[in-house]
Amino acid sequence: MTRIVLGIDFGGTKVALATAAADSVDRPLRKLRLPTRGGEGAQQVLRRSLDAARDLTGSPGTLQAVGVSTFGVVRGETVRLAPTVPGWEGLELPRLLREEFGDTPVAIDNDVNAAAAAELRWGALRGVGTGLYLNLGTGLAAALVADGKVVPGAHGAAGEIGYLLAKAGEPAFADGHAPLEEVVSGHALAQRGSALLGRPVSAAALFEEDRDPEVRALLDDAVETLAMAVANVCVVLDPQCVVIGGGLMGASGHILPRLTAEIRRAVPFPPEITAARFVDDAPLYGALALSLTAKN
Repeated sequence: MTRIVLGIDFGGTKVALATAAADSVDRPLRKLRLPTRGGEGAQQVLRRSLDAARDLTGSPGTLQAVGVSTFGVVRGETVRLAPTVPGWEGLELPRLLREEFGDTPVAIDNDVNAAAAAELRWGALRGVGTGLYLNLGTGLAAALVADGKVVPGAHGAAGEIGYLLAKAGEPAFADGHAPLEEVVSGHALAQRGSALLGRPVSAAALFEEDRDPEVRALLDDAVETLAMAVANVCVVLDPQCVVIGGGLMGASGHILPRLTAEIRRAVPFPPEITAARFVDDAPLYGALALSLTAKN
C-alpha cells in the first residue's frame, strides 16, 4: 500500500489540493482545484475542501501526513489578516483540521512561508542560510529565511511587507490599510490600470500597455516603490539571495532589471536576484513540503 501525503492550499479565490507519494513529495500524484464561489463563507469553503481531500486520498490508512497553506497569518489557533473569504478571519483552522484528520499529523503555515519552504527544500533557496522569498502576486508578501529556516516572527507575521509604509504619514494598518500592497500588488495594479484604461486589464497585461504615458507612469511609480522597499529589507536582513515568485513574474522582464539595479545601488553587499523554481501552484508545493515537517 502506497503511503501518501496530502497538500492543501487555501487561496482567496481557489483551493488547490494534491497528493504525493511520501518518498517523492515534490512529484504530485493527483491534483485538484476548487474555485471559491461568490458569497461562500469560510465554513462552506472548508467543508467542500475537506470532502474533496477525502475523495483524493482514497483508502483509509494510506495518509501519512498533511501540509496546509492558507492566505492570512496563522496565529495560535486562529487565522488573522485574512479578509478575502467571509469568516476566514478568526477561523480556528488548526483545530478544525485536527478534528478532520485525527491521528494524522498536520502542519500549517501561511501561503508565502509555505512557498518559501518549497524553495528551501527543492528550489532556488536550497542550501541558502539567509535569504528572502518575495511573492509578487495578487497580494504582496515575503518570507524571511535565517539559518536555512523560514522565520515566523513573534506573532507569525514576519515578512508581511504589504503593511510597510510607502510614504510617511499615510493611512496604515490601524486605519484599515496595507500601504505598500495598495501600490504594487497585482490587485492594486489591475484596479488602477483598469480605471486608467477604461476597461478590465490584469496586472501582467498592464505591463504590455506601457506605450501609454499614463500607464508607464503608473508602472514606474509601482516598480520604484517596490524596489525601494525590497532594498530596505535587504539592508536589514543581509540575504545571500532574493528569490522572486508569484503571478507577476509574467512581467519579470519589466520588474527584475529595475529591482536588481536598485538593490545593487542601495545594499552594501547586494544579494543574488533569482526567479523561483515554483511559480504556478507555489503554495501547493509548499503545503506538500510542510507535510514533511508535520508532527502530532
